[in-house]
Amino acid sequence: MAKITIDPITRIEGHLRIDCEVNGGRVTNAWSSGQMWRGIELILQGRDPREAWIFTQRICGVCTTVHAITSVRAVENALNLDVPLNAQYIRNMIIAAHGIFDHIVHFYHLSAVDWVDIVSALKADPVKAAQLGQRLSEWPENSVANMKQVQGRLKSFVDSGQLGVFASGYWGHPAMKLSPEVNLLAVTHYFQALDYQRRINQVVAILGSKTPHIQNLAVGGVSNPINPDSQSTLTLERLEYVKTLIDEIGAFIKQVYMVDVAAVGAFYADWTHYGAGVTNYLSVPDMPLDPKGTTFDMPGGYIAKGEVGTFKAINTFGDDFFKQGVKESVKHSWYKGDWNRHPWEEETDPLPTKYDEKGKYSWVKSPTFNGKPAQVGPLANVLCMFAAGDKSTVKYTTQMLDTVSSLAGAKVGVGALHSTIGRHAARSVRAAVLHDALVRHWQALVDNIGKGDYATYNEPVFPKGEIRGVGFHEAPRGVLSHWVVIDGGKIKNYQCVVPSTWNAGPRNSEEAMGPYEASLVGNPVADPARPLEVLRTIHSFDPCLACAIHLLDTEQRELVRVRTVA
Repeated sequence: MAKITIDPITRIEGHLRIDCEVNGGRVTNAWSSGQMWRGIELILQGRDPREAWIFTQRICGVCTTVHAITSVRAVENALNLDVPLNAQYIRNMIIAAHGIFDHIVHFYHLSAVDWVDIVSALKADPVKAAQLGQRLSEWPENSVANMKQVQGRLKSFVDSGQLGVFASGYWGHPAMKLSPEVNLLAVTHYFQALDYQRRINQVVAILGSKTPHIQNLAVGGVSNPINPDSQSTLTLERLEYVKTLIDEIGAFIKQVYMVDVAAVGAFYADWTHYGAGVTNYLSVPDMPLDPKGTTFDMPGGYIAKGEVGTFKAINTFGDDFFKQGVKESVKHSWYKGDWNRHPWEEETDPLPTKYDEKGKYSWVKSPTFNGKPAQVGPLANVLCMFAAGDKSTVKYTTQMLDTVSSLAGAKVGVGALHSTIGRHAARSVRAAVLHDALVRHWQALVDNIGKGDYATYNEPVFPKGEIRGVGFHEAPRGVLSHWVVIDGGKIKNYQCVVPSTWNAGPRNSEEAMGPYEASLVGNPVADPARPLEVLRTIHSFDPCLACAIHLLDTEQRELVRVRTVA
């Protein structure tokens, strides 16, 4: 038996440690440990609830928008406050644009190098790489000239001895399967994705005043004034530019992103058998279509044991099925006590001790839904929307599976999504679904303004007694919920149950593994000293543990060490 410790896991936001036991080339046990404490809940106690969203979006430097929107929803839910339609549409557009940006960055810039051998692309024939790209899609930038230009840029990196962002890859690893031409095609799209993620993020910046850390939210709506006669407000001219950006990103998603994921899935078809882990899936509805959040454009719900037929919908922001189902345990987390509580009843009392696999070993709590661990994220979201019959989801999921089947030469069904590679496929499907929704909500906003409705804000009024609220959002990494207790107009308790808490949590009060841990059991490991396969599965979740700073060490000192113990 070998013991592997990877600390920290890189190419994520935050500080994550993974420990694995490996027997016979397979992972037989695993532990997931969040190595950084999130203290935002204590910072918020005693503050004005209208300010909470400003603080909570500082939890992370990437997922800022999602915490801001979820926070205002929590306070609005406590107040039973209506939100004007224009504000809902503007928020929904920000949500969709941010989600698309996040998904593109995750695949190309955070996890594709787990599958693509960057250095191998130097051996490729640019003509053959371009021909391959042209066979796979109609993307006009799959040209010989682009392939040669990217190969030249890559060669300059290698010749300089400074691979920059590519320096830490496991190049030449036996688990890498792609041909040099496929690798060159993927590297070309890596660089193109840098431009397209920037374009869609402009939508967030225009509507949110800046990004990261949008500035336009308010409990009761948004601060975007609408006046067709004033150039200092959200004018039709600005909205037309937003529409141009939306149209530009659509082609990249459907002709590049989805095709690349399908190709990786076909070449690594064996990875549809690894990484399933927890197959209880939790998702929430999003993109409200009415002021009270009782009707949504995108459905959500719960699937038990991977059986799509068990789907049960979550219908409103105040749905008791969701509100009563969520609890968190700290049996194996560095907090005082050994409790399993509903978020409104939780305490945030940190108590760090030594790392103990049989005791407390993580800052992350262990959420459960109806007493069971649940996987959240694009896979959960896509499966739930597929089960609910969402037209865009059914369309793009079917298209993805058909493409993979064609490339692999064998029929691939929905069951293959319960896997490491399936999470990538679902994320690309969700990007396409979000793009369709973004187009619809842009049109809905324009149409509503055309009717003469310019309202964007309803003023909140706080009662003297205690009230409680929950806000949820289907964030890029999955279900995000904020739980607030307000007393006398001030925050009495605040808890954030975030996507990577659901997925990265340690064993719960019943000793059931969290999704990261369970997904690793059975994974192959060809070389314990270079555990690429472990990274593949963990990165497929798109881990985000609070906020991280990415450093470039010009002195090339050792930054990460993988330890193996025989």
